[in-house]
Amino acid sequence: MTDFLLELRSEEIPARMQAKARDDLARLFAAELAQSGIAAAATVTYATPRRLALILRDLPHATEAVREEVKGPRSSAPPQALEGFLRKTGLTRDQLEERDGVFFAVTERPGRATAEVLAAAIPAVIRAFPWPKSMRWGATSRSTESQRWVRPLHGIVALFGGEIVPVSVAGVESGAATLGHRFHHPGAITIGSAADYVEKLRAAHVIVDQDERMALIRTRAAALAREAGLELIEDEGLVAENAGLTEWPVPLLGRFDAAFLEVPPEVIQLTARVNQKYFVCRSADGKLANAFVCTANIAASDGGAKIVEGNRKVLAARLADARFFYDTDLKVPLEEQAKKLEKIVFHEKLGTVADKVERVAKLARWLVEEGIVGPSGNHPGEGRGPASGGSQLDPGLRRGGEEGRAALADMAERAARLAKADLVTGMVGEFPELQGLMGGYYAAAQGEPRAVAEAIRDHYKPVGQGDYVPTAPVTVAVSLADKLDTLAAFFYIAETPTGSRDPFALRRAALGAIRQITEERLRLRLLPILERQMELVQLSVEGVERKRLEKLREQAEVESETLVITVGRSTKKHPTSSEEFDSCAWLLLDFFADRLKVQQREAGVRHDLIDAVFALGGEDDLVRLLARVHALQSFIGTDDGANLLAGYKRAANILKKEGVETAEWKPLSYTPESDEAALIAALDAAEPAAADAVANEDFEAAMAALATLRAPIDAFFETVTVNDADPARRDARLALLARVRAAVHSVADFSRIEG
Repeated sequence: MTDFLLELRSEEIPARMQAKARDDLARLFAAELAQSGIAAAATVTYATPRRLALILRDLPHATEAVREEVKGPRSSAPPQALEGFLRKTGLTRDQLEERDGVFFAVTERPGRATAEVLAAAIPAVIRAFPWPKSMRWGATSRSTESQRWVRPLHGIVALFGGEIVPVSVAGVESGAATLGHRFHHPGAITIGSAADYVEKLRAAHVIVDQDERMALIRTRAAALAREAGLELIEDEGLVAENAGLTEWPVPLLGRFDAAFLEVPPEVIQLTARVNQKYFVCRSADGKLANAFVCTANIAASDGGAKIVEGNRKVLAARLADARFFYDTDLKVPLEEQAKKLEKIVFHEKLGTVADKVERVAKLARWLVEEGIVGPSGNHPGEGRGPASGGSQLDPGLRRGGEEGRAALADMAERAARLAKADLVTGMVGEFPELQGLMGGYYAAAQGEPRAVAEAIRDHYKPVGQGDYVPTAPVTVAVSLADKLDTLAAFFYIAETPTGSRDPFALRRAALGAIRQITEERLRLRLLPILERQMELVQLSVEGVERKRLEKLREQAEVESETLVITVGRSTKKHPTSSEEFDSCAWLLLDFFADRLKVQQREAGVRHDLIDAVFALGGEDDLVRLLARVHALQSFIGTDDGANLLAGYKRAANILKKEGVETAEWKPLSYTPESDEAALIAALDAAEPAAADAVANEDFEAAMAALATLRAPIDAFFETVTVNDADPARRDARLALLARVRAAVHSVADFSRIEG
């Protein structure tokens, strides 16, 4: 058994492509070798900025001879069958073997030297390599058939054991020589085999193992920060990127002018990270320090002093630009910035961002005025940015009653109207990742109430399952209004997610809204809110249509009546009647149900139980729905619950078989059997108890009431004949089973429950 080494050396491979390239190289080689029946005991891949390498462990020296048999028709079969078999196998009649009256096509393939298989596989893999972006180079690049690679390919090392596997790709011949570090060891290195590859490159100042480079950067950068009395702000993405940019990483710590710390810390960190690939540090008090860690690709003779100084100057220029944006943005009030939103299209069918802001402001205010979001002393501000770390309610929000609610409504509307204003600022134009956050900083600096600044800062949250859910009341109102409006708007114009396609991140918006509603226990009915918001969206859509018609009138210079008819025929119809609004809103509510299943699956909640509660219809209060689902899941997990489910399904199946949708319960015209009477008595007690418990949202008590039906139902089916010969008894017993079904349906539709 022998190891195989392949190194493909090129000009710089982008760091973001290296991880996938390693996976693709291993996958493609495994597929090529599998065609010849070869499999490696282990596969190791490496990537640096200048090389992509593969080591296959314990390959055989040759493939085994293969004998294949394909069974054909019987010798007595019609000639047409034999002719078809010969065409399929590519053999002649004389080459077939006949055994027991049956023809067999037998082919034997002798074994091949593994080196030959590898020599054929290398060019095939290089030709098929799926780089996200690739290029042609040199004189042959004039032809579209020429070899493509991520960057010009300069060298190939292909060794099977200690022997060179001869291949030629794009004029590059394979060999045993490679190059070391561009500056420390620019000369050629001869590799003996896969066994000495890593260490020979290390001796030439190339750490070929990307995991080793990452570990070195991670530990050395943290150590430099500690030595300076600081703490490195961890960033695994930056660790991987720096490892992909260097072959001999040398972390170095530098300082920048402390005056730049007047700029928000997130801006400094993003400037250092995105533009320069630097780590930043925090001081002992938890604040951002005026220090950075860059990663050089050389061990400088002066210890890196000149490298640090050069990087400091570059970072200073970047931070100066950031400070300019910050200072310039602060000079323009957010209220003035917000006016520019009228010129930014949110969606061609939905109008401008200003139109969206208007809808969100109305909904945020309404959520407060309706008491869905209310003033509370238990809404500490959270997260990063201005006024973070346990904010207190503004004095105006501490007032109780209608006065406090009015103050909260005013602030919610104010925050909503300013929430998107930072989209037109210079800072967000440079760093879109800071939208919301910068608005919060600007609002705080310009004297807006703290609650308003926090709401602007956090209104996009939560943006994922791991993100925190804002709890400050103004923030909750604006954030929820923003997400519900986005969902209502795009469902109104039928731009809904399909499969893996979700260009407007509606799944994320729904999950964010669900988390806000359930974790903050906001009591609201979704359906009427969605219908209300769709009516506001309709006004925006009609406004867009009016502007479009006016523009067309100006361009075409025709009579408006003619133009309206022409355009109307090509304009997509949106819901206008109450029935159409209901249908659209119900479609969105179903979407919420699907997202709720996804979100609750991680919490261990069964999706069929959510279906069982939604199936009752009219349940669009997510807090109440989940309380019912949790109680149902606990109940179904008990013996009483499992047996009641079995009894329910037996009753439901009988009713379905008999075609009984509903049945009126009437006093019996006969003397019931004892177990029949016991079930009637149990229902007489359980029905009102369950109904009262559901009305009081005590779903555990409702389940307990249903549990009392378990034994009577079991006994009823044991001793009572439902399909009695007497029609009166039969009808009465079917009506009794319908009562059982209805009683259970007061809590959930058990027909949707699996098991």
